[in-house]
Amino acid sequence: MTDKKLRWGILGCAGIAKRSVIPGVQASRWNEVAAIASRNIDKAEETAKALQISTAYGSYEELLADDSLDVIYIPLPNHLHMEWTIRAAEAGKHILCEKPLALNAEEAARMAEACEKAGVQLLEAFMYRWDSRYDKIKEIIDSGEIGELRGIRSAFTFNNAKDKGNVRYRKEWGGGSLYDVGCYPISAARLLLGEEPVAATVQAIFSPEHDDVDMMASGLLEFEGGVSLTFDCGMWAAFRNPLEVLGTEGIIEVPSAFVTNAQNSGNFYVSARGERRLVEVEAVNAYTAQADAMYRAVTGTEAPRFDSQDAIRNMKVIDACLKSARERARIEL
Repeated sequence: MTDKKLRWGILGCAGIAKRSVIPGVQASRWNEVAAIASRNIDKAEETAKALQISTAYGSYEELLADDSLDVIYIPLPNHLHMEWTIRAAEAGKHILCEKPLALNAEEAARMAEACEKAGVQLLEAFMYRWDSRYDKIKEIIDSGEIGELRGIRSAFTFNNAKDKGNVRYRKEWGGGSLYDVGCYPISAARLLLGEEPVAATVQAIFSPEHDDVDMMASGLLEFEGGVSLTFDCGMWAAFRNPLEVLGTEGIIEVPSAFVTNAQNSGNFYVSARGERRLVEVEAVNAYTAQADAMYRAVTGTEAPRFDSQDAIRNMKVIDACLKSARERARIEL
């Protein structure tokens, strides 16, 4: 590694950027936030001042034209991910794009192709996957402590249904719970099992008062060997985000699988052969870890563990889940 930091530009003033990603990048030894853009210059300047960012731009195009920037973070609504990822790649920038990467696998593939052609990195912003506790969970599974795997259960729900102007409730913009939070249990199961599902069956609540997006979804993903992920996700239910891995000899329970902060510890439990133990996990800023992963990828220190091809595969599963929910049918992948 060198002492030169990667200079980041933030394409938009979304809440996730201001609340989590920007502070995470700023806490990194290897990265710095150098500029932020909004289509409203006043908003960009206000955000820049609040977060001590030196440069503010009144258009996305100006940000991409800044030759001093190495990485662009894209927290825009889902339907804008493909356009601005491709434009950033054509400008020679590496890209961290919010999850889900695109509206479908076809879009994701076009984004990956554009980045490969431009010779830039494209990472999907699933921050939890850069937290080392998932390595620990995988190690326990692989050790055989809980026996042979029989299934995974997970959920990610919250209640924001009263905010009807929220971009999550715009169907054409990629709104809905599967896109917003269902993608987490799906990606976690793929990560822990190390394989892709072969079929999806999903039941969903589509709300006319929320532009007919899926406000709640419950699903079954089938993997080879009879192992399944059962999950639910929602934006109109009480908050929770647990994960449970069931084996023939024990269980791994993660009370807060995707959100870790002062209120939600990353610690988890392992129950096996009559004993239950707490696995304490060192607190990690997953957003900083995510930025550091980008640094290693850009500098060639380490290939990204989760590349654009992984994001395409995750989008294929989300596509199948949405199709299943709409058609009320089991969809093979």
